[in-house]
Amino acid sequence: MGQSPRREHLIDTAIALFAAHGYHATGIDTILATAGVSKKTLYRHFRSKEELILAALKKYDGLFRNDFMRQVEARADTPRGRLLAVFDVAADWFRQNSFYGCMYINAIGEYAAPDTPIRQVCREFKALMRRYVEDLCVDLGAPDPAGLAEELALLLEGAIVTAQVSRTRERPARVAATAAAVLIDQATAGGSGARKD
Repeated sequence: MGQSPRREHLIDTAIALFAAHGYHATGIDTILATAGVSKKTLYRHFRSKEELILAALKKYDGLFRNDFMRQVEARADTPRGRLLAVFDVAADWFRQNSFYGCMYINAIGEYAAPDTPIRQVCREFKALMRRYVEDLCVDLGAPDPAGLAEELALLLEGAIVTAQVSRTRERPARVAATAAAVLIDQATAGGSGARKD
């Protein structure tokens, strides 16, 4: 069953506003005015603002992850190259004018209670991203793919937060990529860590 175009428009509007301004700071009235819909229309599709936030996070998950993975796979055709391409794609993301950090990290920062549906969706997104990195580590032949994936995912998370806070754009991704190359080469006993896609 297809989704209502108005529902999808509301979700898309909410994604853009939540990313740029945060969740608590973006009121329902702002969403309605930007989307050009009535309160009645909003509540026909969503029972609460939290339900709209969940829908926005779930939709953005699919859009972001699919695009991210496509870009990684387009840049390299070896597991090592793709693991390093993760940081190249991140650098491009950080350079975008629409980069306001990670929507999921930002959501967890605003919703502190440990077991809310919002935090659960955020944990699921991070787990799926880490699993993608781990799959690449398996393809690489790393002796401990889960351990290497954990290290690389931590580097990526650190680069995201640093890019958001410092506004140095792609440099955090470059620093993380240098560290990632060392970790990859240590894990596979592949040499000095110099980048060699």
